[in-house]
Amino acid sequence: MSKVLKHAVIYTGEEKINDGYLRFSKEIENVGPMTDFSPQAGDNEVVDLEGKIVVPGFIDVHSHGGYSFDAMDGNAAELDEMVTDMVYEGVTGYFATTMTQSNENIDKAMIAVDEAMKENPVILGAHLEGPFVAMDFKGAQPPEYIKDPDAKLLAHWNELAGGNIKMITYAPEHKGTAEFEDYCLAHGIVPSAGHSNATRAQMKASKASHVTHLYNAQREFKHREPGVTGHALLEDNIYCEMIADGFHVIPDMVKLAYELKGPDKLELVTDSMRAKGMPEGISELGGQKVIVKDKQARLEAGNLAGSVLQYQDAFVNIMKFTGCGIKEAVKMSSVNQAKEFGLESKGGLQVGKDADLNVFDTDLHLQRTYSYGRLFEK
Repeated sequence: MSKVLKHAVIYTGEEKINDGYLRFSKEIENVGPMTDFSPQAGDNEVVDLEGKIVVPGFIDVHSHGGYSFDAMDGNAAELDEMVTDMVYEGVTGYFATTMTQSNENIDKAMIAVDEAMKENPVILGAHLEGPFVAMDFKGAQPPEYIKDPDAKLLAHWNELAGGNIKMITYAPEHKGTAEFEDYCLAHGIVPSAGHSNATRAQMKASKASHVTHLYNAQREFKHREPGVTGHALLEDNIYCEMIADGFHVIPDMVKLAYELKGPDKLELVTDSMRAKGMPEGISELGGQKVIVKDKQARLEAGNLAGSVLQYQDAFVNIMKFTGCGIKEAVKMSSVNQAKEFGLESKGGLQVGKDADLNVFDTDLHLQRTYSYGRLFEK
């Protein structure tokens, strides 16, 4: 039995259909203009979305948690519950993101990711943020657990995760990087420079093809040393993720990155923590006290500590900050992630892809989300 959405403005990730329809069950079955639409016997539910906007479901490749839970808790049932809550903000693909912690705690998190993926198909893999980062740019990463890149340790964690580590954030300037990067490339893990003090020369020598939360916790660009940020902005092959909450990166600098990289190499992330979706006050990140106030999460020392950003707000913010349109925002929230990480059934509303889609009203308020064809509506 199929669901049908009619008379919607549809952004497929490849084209815009001004008056279109979608037919889907768990996968997209038909998509096109209303002039091509004809009812079918199996149409179980038909919804008129006159004037509403349909876009592909969002893919968040960097989020630690939300709704009182964290990927580092190492609890598969809680991870499943947390990700189900995230679907209500439009996220239909998620990388469970860890942080610098003890080997034992990361072991526990990887086992939980492997277990949770078997129950919740929205979880597409893991993103290890650390522990192979630079002390100089540790940000909210606990310094006592920071270490040099270690390919054998990464292989151990990847085995515990069922081979599902999709990305790792590391500092390319450390010793042992070449062997570590080779392991990543041989096992489908995207090497992402982040929490790094690397120079432009060190970045050129590395195999990093992604930069974690552009501008934040990395050697910034200056007139005599481009650093991690300058390298990311200069190199066409580098994907850059950004936290578009207006706090981690001010809107003018978001726009600068957009002008230099364009919509094909930027990816929106939330970098959210367990306090997302919860009342303001005291929270926790990696055993550290976090104070949430005015939509910002900070350590007691004042450092930003992840975010409480919801993805639908990032989607709207990127248009507000850069002046881009919905078509470009769709690339940065769905299409690019699917392309970079080889998520062939995601990132678009084409026939055969998973029925992951978001419905917005004309004021860009998220109305409903379908994940594998299942409706999530507040």
